[in-house]
Amino acid sequence: MAGRIPQEFLDQLLSRVDLVEVINTRVPLRRAGHDFMACCPFHAEKTPSFSVSPRKQFYHCFGCGAHGNAIGFLMAYERLEFLDAVEDLARLTGLEMPKISGDDGGLSHTLLEWLIQASRYFHQQLREHPTRQRAVDYLQRRGLTGQIANAFGIGYAPPGWDTLSRTLRQHGATPEQIMSAGLASCDEQNRLRDRFRDRIIFPIRDHRGRVIAFGGRALDGGVNPKYLNSPETPLFHKRSELYGLYEARSRIRHLQRLVVVEGYMDVVALAQHDIPYAVATLGTATSTGHIERLFRVVTDLVFCFDGDTAGRAAGWRALDVALPFLRDG
Repeated sequence: MAGRIPQEFLDQLLSRVDLVEVINTRVPLRRAGHDFMACCPFHAEKTPSFSVSPRKQFYHCFGCGAHGNAIGFLMAYERLEFLDAVEDLARLTGLEMPKISGDDGGLSHTLLEWLIQASRYFHQQLREHPTRQRAVDYLQRRGLTGQIANAFGIGYAPPGWDTLSRTLRQHGATPEQIMSAGLASCDEQNRLRDRFRDRIIFPIRDHRGRVIAFGGRALDGGVNPKYLNSPETPLFHKRSELYGLYEARSRIRHLQRLVVVEGYMDVVALAQHDIPYAVATLGTATSTGHIERLFRVVTDLVFCFDGDTAGRAAGWRALDVALPFLRDG
């Protein structure tokens, strides 16, 4: 992947990045002469041996030998692929990613492209579909403005067995691609059936802001389940994803705290009331994957669940899962 990005761009990117700033937002650093020190995030230690040089823009651990530049740090610390790390740093520095050779062909037929198309479709239906008013009324009753709904890309899946599938197929998607993206299933008569019907739609974005899945809230109170997520797909693994994390990181450059809540509407409602640092697990209990990822972003976690029996049990479970990840400081 590295060879596909021009070396001149990588050199320019690394010359603009402040490695101390990149690392300090994740691992608190202390000045030690001309350099900065911390306990190494890549192995357990009590005496700091992790050194960061602002002059060389390079880090090195004298304990385990880990070393590298800003790209290497993000790859190791946040477990990113090379391209993902470069894109994160480019966004941080305001640089526009160059066109990557070989990355243009066939994009319109990838799962990501069809998920983007689906997100646009849902968003359009919330503005134009004849039955949209039920969804609009629900969002307004929950106190949401059009501005916050746009910020989270909230949409509407209208009634009908295959309205989305037909739209995507008209744009060239195959039934296999639509099903692989988690947007539909196949019935006994081998017909596509949309997964989301008559629901308010919440796009789920990955750390790069790409739509990888959806959550849907039923408008008919008798529909079961009330909330429905995309199934597991090659792009979406719900036990490692968090709703609202991309939006929180986009609105606050240096996050210090995240509030973990129960659902989509909690995240959006808190953002509406100037608390834009809330996230939610996707219909699952808080997992070690969630905790590990959250602590790679912030040092302060708050769990805020309902006060009923289920909420208290979920809170205790979250605490139990989080304890092994706590470190001094």
